[in-house]
Amino acid sequence: MTNVFKVLGDETRGKIIKMLASNANEVFCVSDIARKIGISQPAVSQHLRVLKSIGLLYANRKGCRVFYTINLDVFQEYKNRMDEMFKKAFKKCPHEFSCNVCPHNKC
Repeated sequence: MTNVFKVLGDETRGKIIKMLASNANEVFCVSDIARKIGISQPAVSQHLRVLKSIGLLYANRKGCRVFYTINLDVFQEYKNRMDEMFKKAFKKCPHEFSCNVCPHNKC
């Protein structure tokens, strides 16, 4: 989850996710995203690469353009994992933080 938090912690990537998630029935190419977010196409491409690296985006090539959509299944899985993490954060660790003996290996 550390990588997910690093990826999601960037303000521009947050804007891109918001744009794609709130328009889930639409597809956007790099130039569409760059125009709407107000940053350069190379910068958008770098952010999209990072978002793709954790599985949050689908990329679909049509001709010389690549169109992006949000992967809602992966997004939901990360949300579920975060929810579980926050639930565990307020419970005492029964293994005194000895993760090597924890049956879940996530305490």
